[in-house]
Amino acid sequence: MVAPRQFIAIAFAALFIGCATTTRPSRVAYPDTRQMPQVDDYHGVEVADPYRWLEDDNSAETKAWVEAQNKVTFGYLEQIPERAAIKARLTQLWNYERYGVPFKQGGRYFYAKNDGLQNQSVLYTMTSLEAEPQVLLDPNQLSADGTVALSGYTITDDGKLMAYGLSSAGSDWQEWKVRDVQTGQDLPDHVNWVKFSSASWTKDGRGFFYSRYDEPTEATKLTKANYYHKLYFHRLGTPQAEDKLVYHRPDKKDWNFYGGVTDDGRYLIITASQGTDPKNRVLYQDLQQPNSPVIELLMEFDADYTFIDNDGPVFWFKTDLNAPRHRVIAIDVTRPGRVNWKEIIPQAPETLARVSVVNHQFICSYLKDARSQVKIFGLDGRFIREVALPGIGSTGGFGGQRSDTETFYSFTSYTSPGTIFRYDLATGASAVFRKPQEDFNPNDYETHQVFYASKDGTRVPLFISHRKGLKLNGRNPTLLYGYGGFNISLTPGFSVANLAWMEMGGVYAVPNLRGGGEYGEEWHRAGTKLQKQNVFDDFIAAAEWLIANKYTSPKKLAISGGSNGGLLVGACMTQRPDLFAATLPAVGVMDMLRFHKFTIGWAWTSDYGSADDPEEFKALHAYSPLHNLKPGTKYPATMVTTADHDDRVVPAHSFKFAAALQAAQAGKSPTLIRIETKAGHGAGKPTAKLIEEAADKWAFLVKELGVWVSQTPTEP
Repeated sequence: MVAPRQFIAIAFAALFIGCATTTRPSRVAYPDTRQMPQVDDYHGVEVADPYRWLEDDNSAETKAWVEAQNKVTFGYLEQIPERAAIKARLTQLWNYERYGVPFKQGGRYFYAKNDGLQNQSVLYTMTSLEAEPQVLLDPNQLSADGTVALSGYTITDDGKLMAYGLSSAGSDWQEWKVRDVQTGQDLPDHVNWVKFSSASWTKDGRGFFYSRYDEPTEATKLTKANYYHKLYFHRLGTPQAEDKLVYHRPDKKDWNFYGGVTDDGRYLIITASQGTDPKNRVLYQDLQQPNSPVIELLMEFDADYTFIDNDGPVFWFKTDLNAPRHRVIAIDVTRPGRVNWKEIIPQAPETLARVSVVNHQFICSYLKDARSQVKIFGLDGRFIREVALPGIGSTGGFGGQRSDTETFYSFTSYTSPGTIFRYDLATGASAVFRKPQEDFNPNDYETHQVFYASKDGTRVPLFISHRKGLKLNGRNPTLLYGYGGFNISLTPGFSVANLAWMEMGGVYAVPNLRGGGEYGEEWHRAGTKLQKQNVFDDFIAAAEWLIANKYTSPKKLAISGGSNGGLLVGACMTQRPDLFAATLPAVGVMDMLRFHKFTIGWAWTSDYGSADDPEEFKALHAYSPLHNLKPGTKYPATMVTTADHDDRVVPAHSFKFAAALQAAQAGKSPTLIRIETKAGHGAGKPTAKLIEEAADKWAFLVKELGVWVSQTPTEP
């Protein structure tokens, strides 16, 4: 349903994109970037690193360089006449109600909602589904510019208290506080230097478990390597200095710990990860016994063991042990030997992504060719039913406690915002709980899935979305987006920015590359370490398929990706600069020889390998975007994006790559870098910044793909 238009005589209704004869600007005058005589020896290979000085984000020289680069970039973007119209339409499209998935705790419901243009979503609570919602926490009141975000929250079993985490300016660092749900007032409790952790309350609500690092210095908090994660218990009403250290391993600096209390309150489950490898270790503690020891349960580091729930001493896990697409097993901790393990739900042809236990049933969310499929099983593994979903898309939610008879889930696609459903587990009926009212008609767009052959013949799925009636004439502006790493699956999901791109006539294409988790652990491993080139081959093959099938041409094709996807874009543009007209690498890992020396970068060696290893160095050096730029090459128009508070992929990656690209560029296409301030890797970014960034990206593509944009007034 299309919402009534509330804008009168706005100077923009839709963008119509087509071919144009665009006059290219003369070369951009880039700031001078000093080169230093830095050369490193890697296993007998000398590698120059002339922009090493840009790794120091606190130096006056780096700050001056950032300011000078931004001046060039924003000066370039401001001269694009279509940008204002694009931003106006993005703002209009973004202005719709968005809901999070509700959950019930202690007789109350909790959910997040954004009225439309609020910088941060607001957390609400209500005593029943028919009751008037009450604001529990409004992050927009915590900072004038919306850069303080709610990073996580958890409710006590009785629904009376909430522990919540806050992140400032996009940093991964969090501070946690405690709020009285009834009064909305904060208690004195305050926990700092939390990272890569949530909080988990004890059954009695007297305290919570959380993980943290030692306090860094102010100068190094955004760049220093994060080692020696520690699991603590915070008792309500006491200062953080008195928090009890529950578990740590001073002999294992690269182990991270996550503590979660079981729903029955009896056990603390400790998951120990090592880097970003899906494999993990599991320990537990019996909370009913005072000062009970932490017991090692699964320490072989041979598979992924994701704790689901327990029935007394019987623990249920989702695992890929002898099942690369995952299955459900039961382990009785009183008889933990592997000979006693029981398989409850066997591996299926589809990939098992998530499992929860609600209404004394397993709710299993699968991926079938990267689209959601949900099945329900009894606790004995007996199949009960499949949940009917609206179409090709992705689900989220299906949480709750074992005794609940209802659950909530979201469903979204590339062309429809998330609708929230209430699911009756007794009857199997879904009912719409909240549905957004958009300012566009989803029926004007379509998504279909195709399969193409990669370089080595591997069959790879590709989602293609666009306006209905698209003509396959090879002239459609197309944005190819990818990721391909860390066992992360790209499934259909709605984006206001991408909808605006399709509204302008653009094609949006997403391949499910190796390195992701769409087809299980074998698919993931096929895109890691010495096989990482498979990911780039898959992406390049997707581009070639789109061209061969006349969706687009090299002059109309852009590529985009963030983080590991930024690496993907950087590697592909250096390997095939002829194939793309424009590239948008965001917060990318660009220096594959030094990534492990900053913040949590060391954890990525499980996917990438390390330059410290001679064989892995060869593979990394062969595709590292920074080290494969060749002076005298005509590279695509490029706008690198990063942020000053990104302490996940430090901005030095983007700084060094942009400097090297500007020095290497032989063509007239611009090579810009856009450096956001008071922002991080992406999580918690205010709506206002999201709109600005999307407007800049689309304006850049409109100009660099050589298309024209006509502006027409809306109806009165």
